[in-house]
Amino acid sequence: MKRLSAAEIREAFLRFFEERGHRRVKSSSLVPANDPTLLFTNAGMVQFKDVFTGREKRDYRRATSAQKCVRAGGKHNDLENVGFTARHHTFFEMLGNFSFGDYFKKDAVAWAWEFVTSPDWLAIPKERLAATVFAGEGALPVDDEALALWRAAGVPADRIHKLGAKDNFWAMGDTGPCGPCSEIHFFQGNDIPCAEERAGRPCQGVACDCDRWLEIWNLVFMQFERDGAGQLLPLPKPSIDTGAGLERIAAVVQGHRSNYDTDVFQSIIRAVEAASGKRYGHGASDDDVSMRVIADHARATTFLVGDGVLPSNEGRGYVLRRIMRRAIRHGKRLGLEKIFLARIAGAVIAEMKGAYPEIEENRSFIVKVAEQEEEAFRRTLDKGLAILAEEIRHLTARGETTIPGKVAFQLYDTFGFPMDLTRVIAAENAVGVDEKGFEDAMAEQRARSEWKGSGEEAVRDIHLRVASEVGEVRFLGYDTTRARSRVRALVANGHRAESARRGDRVEVIVPETPFYGESGGQVGDAGAIASARGRVAVKDAQRPVPGLVVHRGEVVEGEIAVGDDVELRVDEERRDLIRANHSATHLLHLALRERLGDHVKQAGSVVAPDYLRFDFSHFQPLTEEEVRDVERRVNDLVRRNEEAGTAVLALEEARKTGAMMIFGEKYGDTVRVVSIGPSRELCGGTHVRRSGDIQFFKIASEESIAAGVRRIVAYTGPRAVEAAQRTEQELRHAAGLLRAGPLEVVHKVEAMQRRLKEMERELEEAQAREASARSGDLVARAREVNGVKLIAARVDGDGKALRELADKLRDRLGRGVVALASEQGGKAVLLVAVTKDLTGLVKAGDLVREAAKLVGGAGGGKPDIAQAGGPDAAGIDRALARVGELVASATT
Repeated sequence: MKRLSAAEIREAFLRFFEERGHRRVKSSSLVPANDPTLLFTNAGMVQFKDVFTGREKRDYRRATSAQKCVRAGGKHNDLENVGFTARHHTFFEMLGNFSFGDYFKKDAVAWAWEFVTSPDWLAIPKERLAATVFAGEGALPVDDEALALWRAAGVPADRIHKLGAKDNFWAMGDTGPCGPCSEIHFFQGNDIPCAEERAGRPCQGVACDCDRWLEIWNLVFMQFERDGAGQLLPLPKPSIDTGAGLERIAAVVQGHRSNYDTDVFQSIIRAVEAASGKRYGHGASDDDVSMRVIADHARATTFLVGDGVLPSNEGRGYVLRRIMRRAIRHGKRLGLEKIFLARIAGAVIAEMKGAYPEIEENRSFIVKVAEQEEEAFRRTLDKGLAILAEEIRHLTARGETTIPGKVAFQLYDTFGFPMDLTRVIAAENAVGVDEKGFEDAMAEQRARSEWKGSGEEAVRDIHLRVASEVGEVRFLGYDTTRARSRVRALVANGHRAESARRGDRVEVIVPETPFYGESGGQVGDAGAIASARGRVAVKDAQRPVPGLVVHRGEVVEGEIAVGDDVELRVDEERRDLIRANHSATHLLHLALRERLGDHVKQAGSVVAPDYLRFDFSHFQPLTEEEVRDVERRVNDLVRRNEEAGTAVLALEEARKTGAMMIFGEKYGDTVRVVSIGPSRELCGGTHVRRSGDIQFFKIASEESIAAGVRRIVAYTGPRAVEAAQRTEQELRHAAGLLRAGPLEVVHKVEAMQRRLKEMERELEEAQAREASARSGDLVARAREVNGVKLIAARVDGDGKALRELADKLRDRLGRGVVALASEQGGKAVLLVAVTKDLTGLVKAGDLVREAAKLVGGAGGGKPDIAQAGGPDAAGIDRALARVGELVASATT
């Protein structure tokens, strides 16, 4: 075998297929574009899904790629196995070659065998390889064609194995492309333990779960599409989708049995060694497991954050948070008490930036996110330890011996405690854990992280069929707001239709349109579509699937039908407001990066006619000065009245210009670059002709919407003027109420606040004097029960006031019990305090718990002080008397 690095294998694979007529296609984002059924991109074919089904057309029929993939949530979830096995990963690279109705099984088999075995390529010994084919199942026949092709390639008959659908029928998900497949397996050796043999049964070879035979390449013969009803429909043209895990191939070529021993991981593990001061032993020790976990999870963190995913409490962000916190927890197991994950992410960037330059471009942002999440998690981890200690203390006090499953799950889910750590700490304190309750809560969590998709598959199917019939709709709106066309398709009241009448809700599809379909944050255009027989009031234009624009609205006059010649008119006044807001978001993005730093990235936006909303990555609130500076900078650029320009460039050429690219956005080979003064962004939206057309820019609000994500809402033009005037009106009204000038309002309010604080202090002093006098009176009324002083009295005040008074009374008693009660809104509040020397005889928690029953409530607390409440204030006197009875009984 050739001794190749992972980078050399990646390049060799792509070059091999380029030489055989394939287009080298850049990896798509880990956030799938236009596929609501997937949480993350988890295979190379994801970006080609609509090409396989014939819904999307491209200018090539053969492609090859090295695809970034993540499997850590939903159906494809490897998270809990990572670190404990040789090959499980959250992030990995999938090498693939694809045919979209071009070549089929013959070439796919021949080229796979050539690349793997030829001395010019990987040169893996043929005698250590085997192939599998589909054995047939149900109505699906055995794949005899693939079997014959492997024989023709030179694979001996005894090295070709027939397997069932579980192993040799592939599907992307519950719906979508699927078909029989063939796999290439590599023999690692009989010295690897086999569970079957340990049980007295023979090893199952390529079908066995042991690691003696390792799958290195899967060739999917894409013949069908599974629809929502589970039916298999023939694809327009049979296609090829193959996938070879780079990490597995690297392990084989480099002579390792663990992916973690390959060069792609060893450089990262060395960074973990340097941070921890420990050595990686290539084994199963706790330290080795932790180093593998950190190396893998640092890769997933780097690439997910680089593609715009941020840690949060739902969806993709929730999965990322679990990955990051699992890595941090293992860092603590290694003794890493200082922030380290950002440093390891830096090692990932150094290792992989050549193949994926976007992670280098986003380095500062990736590092900042890793630092912020680790700092926050380390704080919650300490809180988790405290919560567990408190829970165990309460269990012991109640005489119970089992930590509830929900508490164990809270520790796992919120504070990152693995179940085994909770078990260890519980065992050290002679208590157990409710395992079933934990598993039930875990099942609920899995449901939260399972990706549900959009739930609009039926409507999407209609749009996909229309798109395949009509083709890509040509957008004319950069140059005009009026155009003539012909109706090619109608959807009326949710169904395909040939015509629609007045009152019908419709979607009108034409081959070219001046209406902008909502995308990139910009809302769709509104306006009208008119024919000789009727008119549609267009309320919105959408792009439900790539290449298709639908005009949504209502037939308000006559009728409209497929085949009608129509005139399309965009509401120009509304479009102008949208254009101003869209251009303002570009200038705002520029101003934020200039003022706050390059870590600022767009994380979402809404561009509407009446406002703009801009979400961006930043880790703390903007100061008043920063908001002013950003607003001032945008208005400065507006006043310059510079011309806005557009250019269509190749993606790499656009990248070289420094144009901003948006996280997670799917770009084609050519892109549109919008320039407004010093701002350059890749954008398909509509914009002003000159920056002065924006007129005026005003920030309305700035707030946090998620960890590390801020949101600005702003106005432009007349709406911005209205906002400024409204603010001034409110200021003048406040000034009138304060009998001050508008510029004196702040000074006046500050003076009033100072006076209010003085009055509050004076009131507190008066209340303290009154409480002191009242406590003296209550102490004087204390009675003695079996040598213990007891105060049991009704007083005024809430729980806080009762606690403060009880502390004073207990101090003045020296040795005794204080029971206080008050009525608050018809409900009873009870508080019992016991001096420390008496807690061996009577406990405040026990006393208040029994007394609370007489007011219909419950409560508890510490041995020296406890509080309770109940809905029946009429029982207060009986409750106080009950405390006296309990004290008498306990001290007899």
